[in-house]
Amino acid sequence: MKKLFIALLAALLLAFAACAAPQQETAAPEPAQSEPASAVSWDDLTFDRTLPLQYATQFSVSYAGEDYTRLTIGDDQTFLVVAGDAPVPDGVPADVTVLTRPLSHIYLVATAAMDYFRQLDAIDAIALSGQKEADWYIDEAKAAMQAGTMVYAGKYSAPDYETILAAGCDLAIENTMIYHMPEVIEQLERIGVPVLIERSSYEPEPLGRMEWIKLYGALLGKEEEAARIFDEEVAAVQPVLNQANTGKTVAFFYITNTGMVNVRKSGDYLAQLIRMAGGVYVPENQSDGEENALSTMNIDMESFYAAAHDADVLIYNSTVDGELASLDELLKKSELLADFKAVQNGNVWCTGKNMFQSSMSLGRMIQEINAVLTQQAPDGLTYLHRLR
Repeated sequence: MKKLFIALLAALLLAFAACAAPQQETAAPEPAQSEPASAVSWDDLTFDRTLPLQYATQFSVSYAGEDYTRLTIGDDQTFLVVAGDAPVPDGVPADVTVLTRPLSHIYLVATAAMDYFRQLDAIDAIALSGQKEADWYIDEAKAAMQAGTMVYAGKYSAPDYETILAAGCDLAIENTMIYHMPEVIEQLERIGVPVLIERSSYEPEPLGRMEWIKLYGALLGKEEEAARIFDEEVAAVQPVLNQANTGKTVAFFYITNTGMVNVRKSGDYLAQLIRMAGGVYVPENQSDGEENALSTMNIDMESFYAAAHDADVLIYNSTVDGELASLDELLKKSELLADFKAVQNGNVWCTGKNMFQSSMSLGRMIQEINAVLTQQAPDGLTYLHRLR
């Protein structure tokens, strides 16, 4: 009986132990790890498509697929523009600056570029201006500054770095004057702001300057709009370009506060613009013998008199010292001008201060100069007015 009791007790203990033992759960299979997307390498990019250009020589654009755009400006600037959702490639060379679209907080110092943004309906991409509101002659830029969506952030030589940094600036577009201020470039890059130096002013052809809208189209992903706008402008001026030269001589100048006459060198784009309009630029073959980027030079009034007193048309450049309202105001600058043929014939014109900010209106300027050369009383002019 005792043995039976012990056997039953042992069986109960074994059963209890079995129930108390933790049940070993079958582990659920782990989800399969997806292979990480392979990183894009700079060396793997093939830039096998280029943006067609007709006149511009100072930039080029090429593409690697749909997500990567390479911009080359002059001899010293290369940018890789990456579409917003695409990865930045590994191994990008140190001399290639990476920009990621969309760009929406640009610091624009190069005034010539504002018109390209206006034409592309992209003024809202510019958050910071290197010009004060009063210095803009582009209505959309003035309106943006009045609304506070674009704020003044200092001129090229004295940027307001605190404002630029606080705005989250993603690109500074500078004019070529910045080459004289390398410390500004260094400081902007030090705070993480890439710098693009605008070189449309180096284009010898007026239509080459206008074609810079294609660079900004590539920068913003608006290539089709840029090409359409450019083609429309070229088509509008083509009838003038097809005309024979009138043979009439035109001088483009202003008088400095020291009495010197500032004229355009013969190879300057404005001299070329006058030729395209059907005129002959004077003083012809004018050069100071120096190879530099400056397109103007100063000569004394006697030299200007000898070269231009028989010019059929005089155009006074008012963009430096202000617009003239009358012929008397011009003659106060130099009495010698009274002997000029154009003054005696009433064919003296003055530019508006809006002229040099209207980068996409060079075709219109060609048309207006042609009207001055071919019509007795041209009307409806935007950039020129007659001095009486």
